[in-house]
Amino acid sequence: MSKLGIRHIALRVQDLQRSREFYENFLGMQADWEPDAENVYLTTGGQDNLALHQVVQTKVPDQLESLDHFGFVVSTKQEVDEFYQKALSLSLPIVKAPKDHRDGARSFYLKDPDGVVVQIICLKASRFQMKPDDKSFEPVR
Repeated sequence: MSKLGIRHIALRVQDLQRSREFYENFLGMQADWEPDAENVYLTTGGQDNLALHQVVQTKVPDQLESLDHFGFVVSTKQEVDEFYQKALSLSLPIVKAPKDHRDGARSFYLKDPDGVVVQIICLKASRFQMKPDDKSFEPVR
């Protein structure tokens, strides 16, 4: 059985419109499906799917959250730095400034409107490579 990778993440959000604006305006995602006023599914060119689900309570329930962060892959290290400058210009909360990792990747971390940590990362070319046909990444074997 072949695996396509993680292509869907669902987040509970306190303010659907605020979160939607963050992912659309900062990361350039587009709405793919809006089944109702409490849910929107965003995509990056039809490849990835991020579901935003409005929390019914006024506060996210106190519980152990297992999500540390999730990342958006960009093509170059320069794009990491460009997104970082964009985040600064929008006064978005930075968790960790851009840095080169020991595996050759470069990334930075920021928080979305609900405090979810989002990583902007350029992966090391020897670990992943672009598929020429669909611009997605595949592990190098």
